[in-house]
Amino acid sequence: MSKNSISKGFIWKLLERFGVSGIQFILQIILARLLDPAHYGVLSIMVIFTTLANVFIQNGFNTALIQNKDVDEDDYSSVFWVSLGIAGALYALIFFAAPLIGSFYEMPDIVAPLRVLALMLFPGALNSVQLAKVSREMDFRKVFYSNIGAVIVSGSVGIAIALLGGGLWALVAQSMLNVFVACIVMRFTVKLKLRLKCNFHRVKILFAFGWKLLVSSLIDTLYQDLRSLVIGKKYDSSTLGYYNRGKQFPQFMVNAINGAVQSVMLPAMSAKQDDKAQVKAMMRNSITMSAYVIFPMMAGLAGVATPLVQLLLTDKWLPCVPFLQIYCFSFAFYPVHSCNLQAINAVGRSDVFLKLEIIKKSYGLIALIIAVFCFDSPIAIAMTGIFTTVISCFVNSYPNKKLINYSYFEQMRDILPSFAASLVMFGVVLAVGMLPLSPILLLLLQIITGIAVYVAISAITKMKPYLTVLTMLKTMLRRKKGLS
Repeated sequence: MSKNSISKGFIWKLLERFGVSGIQFILQIILARLLDPAHYGVLSIMVIFTTLANVFIQNGFNTALIQNKDVDEDDYSSVFWVSLGIAGALYALIFFAAPLIGSFYEMPDIVAPLRVLALMLFPGALNSVQLAKVSREMDFRKVFYSNIGAVIVSGSVGIAIALLGGGLWALVAQSMLNVFVACIVMRFTVKLKLRLKCNFHRVKILFAFGWKLLVSSLIDTLYQDLRSLVIGKKYDSSTLGYYNRGKQFPQFMVNAINGAVQSVMLPAMSAKQDDKAQVKAMMRNSITMSAYVIFPMMAGLAGVATPLVQLLLTDKWLPCVPFLQIYCFSFAFYPVHSCNLQAINAVGRSDVFLKLEIIKKSYGLIALIIAVFCFDSPIAIAMTGIFTTVISCFVNSYPNKKLINYSYFEQMRDILPSFAASLVMFGVVLAVGMLPLSPILLLLLQIITGIAVYVAISAITKMKPYLTVLTMLKTMLRRKKGLS
């Protein structure tokens, strides 16, 4: 796997993530202005159950197909049929459990939408295999086309239904169509010959690696959604809507970068898994560059939260601002977590991955229980994410000292300059936010000031990622001049 293929794969994945997240961000703003926070609260409950079911389909086998050195068409076919069978069983479970879920959350209108939304599990079985093949081949251009097409089609339909007064069904249609359209587009672009054949011997081999990742993903997903489940039960659907809307803003931005890094680095590091020095070098570059980009993005977003929400979502969504700021801090460290975990997967230590998930979720659950019973506030529940994020930095990095000789202190030394510069930028942006200006003028002034401060600090301190980006830009300009 050459540096050129890794670079091309990363660029296409980055375009796909930013393109999809950007379009989705705009569509979500339009829908948020048309719909009420309560609609998003109800959708959040439904998505939790479909996401949990989707873990069994999208995780485990998918990563095993990417990580395994030798994979053929029979493996793809076998995994597809097993995943489709699992999808059928899980859909039946959700179908019959829907009335109980509606009764528990006192949302009787949730039954029919949940049953319709859960249909996305079936195309998800095919899509997981398609994504595994694309990831192995580092051909993320196909993912770019499929996901861009899917988000445009599904978002347009969702907005149309919302304008017609469809309410919750607008969000259901958008979420469901997004998976269906992506799967259909990739069916024509990805060369995948699925046969009526299931080799259970190969499934057992893949499952031997994948089951630990499956359990890890299930624990992680259940834990991540546990706060929403508690808020949805303890408070009303509007509060849950504010919570999830605040969470989604930083999540969109982080997923754009983090999704690209994860998708490219796992196959890249897996291909070099026998050379620990190369795996360390790849991981170090990923962490350093990700921190340099994401830390200021999250710090800036937290600083401009109030005028941004006022301008984009209107004042009815202002209660989501505290949640947004809390999750900016939590999500800022996600690329650091992801790079560590992907390195562990790449060297074939899914057992270590599972142990880490159990450890992290244990202290995370304790923190959540304390927040629920000692503090009667959804803010306190959201704050547990900050506590677990900080502790998890130590936990996730610990095994890589032994596996690839990349210690926690080395990692902290690599990201500390970006973190410190972002902290200074956040203080300046927050101070500018106190000026008595209209939301749009205030937002523009904060953004310009924040960028100027961060770039100035980078240039003065000669931060390594800044110099790398500068060199890349100069090279691109020289090539452009040479072609002209």
